[in-house]
Amino acid sequence: MSKALDKNLIVGLDIGTSKVVAVVGEVLPDNTVSIIGVGTNPSEGMDKGGVNDIELVIKSIKRAIHEAEMMSDCQISSVYLAISGRHIQCQNEHGMVPIHEAEVSQDDVDSVIHTAKSVPLPADRMILHVLPQEYDVDVQEGIKSPIGMSGVRLKAKVHLVTCANDMAKNIVKCVERCDLKVDALVSSSLASSYSVLTDDEKELGVSVVDIGAGTMDLVVYANGAIRHSAVIAIAGNQVTKDIAQIFRTPLSHAEQIKKQYACAQRHLVSLEDSIEVPSVGGRPARSMSRHTLAEVVEPRYQELYDLVLSEIRKSEWEEQVAAGIVLTGGTAKMEGAIGLAEEIFQMPVRLGEPVGIKGLTEYVNDSSYSTAIGLLQYGKEDLLNKDAEKQMSESTWFQRIKSWFKGEF
Repeated sequence: MSKALDKNLIVGLDIGTSKVVAVVGEVLPDNTVSIIGVGTNPSEGMDKGGVNDIELVIKSIKRAIHEAEMMSDCQISSVYLAISGRHIQCQNEHGMVPIHEAEVSQDDVDSVIHTAKSVPLPADRMILHVLPQEYDVDVQEGIKSPIGMSGVRLKAKVHLVTCANDMAKNIVKCVERCDLKVDALVSSSLASSYSVLTDDEKELGVSVVDIGAGTMDLVVYANGAIRHSAVIAIAGNQVTKDIAQIFRTPLSHAEQIKKQYACAQRHLVSLEDSIEVPSVGGRPARSMSRHTLAEVVEPRYQELYDLVLSEIRKSEWEEQVAAGIVLTGGTAKMEGAIGLAEEIFQMPVRLGEPVGIKGLTEYVNDSSYSTAIGLLQYGKEDLLNKDAEKQMSESTWFQRIKSWFKGEF
């Protein structure tokens, strides 16, 4: 009999265009995450981060959750849920408040963050994340933690991530129809950055690009904070469609050919290499040149990278990306993908895989699991913050009771 999910266990659920991933992690005493269960299932009913068929999505979720429950021997009741799609947008805002007690307190920080996020939004949009970038206390700028500093005015700069209400409701509805509670909605780009980046890269300036099947999720860090994020609604499935059309083979076979034989740089492939390509309509398979396959794939990857480069330039933070680009996601694993990216971006590029985890790492040590593992890291921080807030609240309550007794007696 599986045991109920206890407070030290967290679950990340990534409902992608090609597959659904559920990962169960345990928060250890040293605040690291140990993987104790993984469930994967081909995704149906999803396209470019949006729900196309609720019933099919529910079936896919249930299968992945069941597999994760069997491996972890626990009953999953709630998840941290990734969300993607072209409807996700970002904007940088700021707010300013007076410092009440001549010294910055947590209440002042909460107040200035509330002011910064209180911007008018269309009725069909909601705030997904409010991510502090830095604070200013009077004339002193670029402060990361202002609590305890003396001053008159406190200013906060924040990165807001918003999403469409209906798109969020639809994916949450699918999860809730599986008798699961959503602990938090997390943008896929933020989750991926949690799992593949180092603190040094965030400080120096880096961009994470998660290239999935339906979308490319991008986030730009500089000086330790997120400066820009975006979702590009074209990704690996476009490569698969090109292979299917040009080689005249079913999409399922085109996907297998892409995974097993494709290369993003034609000069890496021998002209002598050949592959068997299944035909349609019962016709016999044909032998095709692997070099021809690379000639089909390389231009499409160039187009994907050009879209990413255009988005980074639009953010106006290109010059700050000193640590380069970190590519992650299933589509980033192709042979030659990193080399081609370095040619186009003209900066260092590496393949990002989940780091800083323990336990059943052999199941998730792959760039296609970056978002799911990042959800666990996000969930861990969320739990730690809630525990800290609870302790602070209890301490404040105790101090008030203590002061009351002193006043009475």
